[in-house]
Amino acid sequence: METDRGRSPEPWDEGEQLPQPETADIELVKVLHALGDPVRLWLLKVYSEEGQYSCKPGALGLDHLHKSTVSHHMRILRESGVTSTRVVGRNRYVRLRREDLEARFPGLLDALVTALPY
Repeated sequence: METDRGRSPEPWDEGEQLPQPETADIELVKVLHALGDPVRLWLLKVYSEEGQYSCKPGALGLDHLHKSTVSHHMRILRESGVTSTRVVGRNRYVRLRREDLEARFPGLLDALVTALPY
């Protein structure tokens, strides 16, 4: 079951996660490179509202993009360590790795989200 904006009320199950870097392996250069695209900055803003989100473009405010394009952007964010993705059947849910990023780079997320114009 999903709520508005594609959020899933289900608890996060660590056993269903797609591959991502360990917290200690998250690199600042990769995080900043991943956030160097306007679509991925938009996704950062969406994910910063807490919770977990469906990967459906409409649920993320990206109706104008093809599903494969959104998937590409989400993969970049996951592989850089910005987000975590879990699989539930045929659905995928994404959340921001806020605690991990805060542990590695204190204050970075808050500074980025505050500076976003949207």
